[in-house]
Amino acid sequence: MKGEVEEIKGYEVAIEIKDSNHPDLWSIEGIARALKGFLGLEKGFKIYNIKFTNEALINVKPEVKHVRPYIAAALIKNVKLTSEAIKGLMHLQDKLDQTYGRKRRKTSIGLYNFDLISSPINYQLVDPEKTSFTPLGFNEEMSLKEILVKHPKGLEYGHIISKFKFWPLLIDSKNKVLSMPPIINSNDLGKIAEDTRNVLIEVTGSSFQAVSDVLTIMTTSLADRGGEIHSVKIIYPYEDLNEIITPNLTTKIFSLNLPFINNVLGLNLSLNEVVELLGKARYNIKKLNGEEISIEAPCYRIDVMHPIDIVEDIAIAYGYNNIPPRWPLIFTKGGLTNETMFYDLLRELMVGFGLQEILTFSMSNKEKLFTKMNLKPSFVVEVTNPKMSTFTCLRNWLLPSLIEFLSNNKHAEYPQKIFELGECIELNEENKIKEFMKLACALAYSKASFSEAKSILSSLLSNLGLTFQLKECLHESFIEGRVGKIIINDVEAGFIGEIHPKVLEEWGLEVPVAAFELNATKLLSLKPPSF
Repeated sequence: MKGEVEEIKGYEVAIEIKDSNHPDLWSIEGIARALKGFLGLEKGFKIYNIKFTNEALINVKPEVKHVRPYIAAALIKNVKLTSEAIKGLMHLQDKLDQTYGRKRRKTSIGLYNFDLISSPINYQLVDPEKTSFTPLGFNEEMSLKEILVKHPKGLEYGHIISKFKFWPLLIDSKNKVLSMPPIINSNDLGKIAEDTRNVLIEVTGSSFQAVSDVLTIMTTSLADRGGEIHSVKIIYPYEDLNEIITPNLTTKIFSLNLPFINNVLGLNLSLNEVVELLGKARYNIKKLNGEEISIEAPCYRIDVMHPIDIVEDIAIAYGYNNIPPRWPLIFTKGGLTNETMFYDLLRELMVGFGLQEILTFSMSNKEKLFTKMNLKPSFVVEVTNPKMSTFTCLRNWLLPSLIEFLSNNKHAEYPQKIFELGECIELNEENKIKEFMKLACALAYSKASFSEAKSILSSLLSNLGLTFQLKECLHESFIEGRVGKIIINDVEAGFIGEIHPKVLEEWGLEVPVAAFELNATKLLSLKPPSF
């Protein structure tokens, strides 16, 4: 089951489940369900029956569509809960919320004592300042806005809904609050205990398929505890979604043929052996037609998306240790690409000229790239929700990174001669991203000059077998008259010059700086070296 026993204390076993795409194994019930198959106690999967009743009804209001649009639910009756069972359910709920639910952004789960709820339930938006209830774990009533700043779950997940003017709420027909998805349940209806016999499960989220999948995992886990599954009717007001019945426990059908299975696994299994192994892995055989097998996957196996997933389960049921090892039949030889060798050569040459290589972040911000470099802002690739003001966009040239490095090392001895070969991102006329490797060099000390930077540039290109010309230009980051474009084979490949005093002042530098920057990707295309 891709799990390791970490510790055994009496009857308690700590297991680490490593296959994170197999959510039906994230609970005691799921582990027991799989073990029954592997140990031969049961074959195929268990059939879960749903009782279709009108006891539970949820009305979805139109306004939630633009905040958290989807909800699905199931009612589990006559389930016997112990403290350990509740602990396991909470663990499963949290694990699904954090992983499959993307920290509750995609899906989140709520469990309730259905005996305290009056149907129908409304899923709607409310004013966060005018609506209040007592959140789980608290004794005082709070407004929704207060919950986001005072409750631990509000502090942790509040960012998911705080950007909206109105927030989602589940309310029963007597105006009692069930929960504020995806933040916290209420302390009266949203709490299950050992005497709870009828449990309502609801899942809300941004994807209907994800909501339905999570509900299936929770529903089957409680059903394995002896609970009876009852349906819940959801009334949607959307054009593409109207009245639905949940949970949806339909199975999936896949087709496999015997030669494909044996070819992938390198085995020579018979049809009967494959059928036996599929039963161990808890699949049902729908139909056999010669070497073709029609396989039915259980509803809770939401990780099975392709026949190859089933072949993997056949291998697990057979036992990896039982598969004879063999050396790969294909001989492969690794090697460096021309690009990598070329960039390594550039580094080697620059170090040979007495420069020290630095490595800086490829993320920056507009102030460093433009304002402090005496340039007008232009379009760059920006981060939608940056976590730090220092990293808000991807750099489009290297020189600001070198100047920042010099600014941070004013305490170090001069002269400072540095270079960097790194990735830069530019936007073309069609607003599409282009990635380039660029090489930049900066010389900082009292005698740093255009002539010295040019001599390094000339030596570098000469070693690459390239000739260049300098064409006078204007560049606000450099002193006028001491800056030029680098032209190679009639192609503009970079620029060179002495840094403008305004730029030096912005960065707090008190010594002259001469620098150049080359487009290393263009260099490679202009005259690829022979390796």
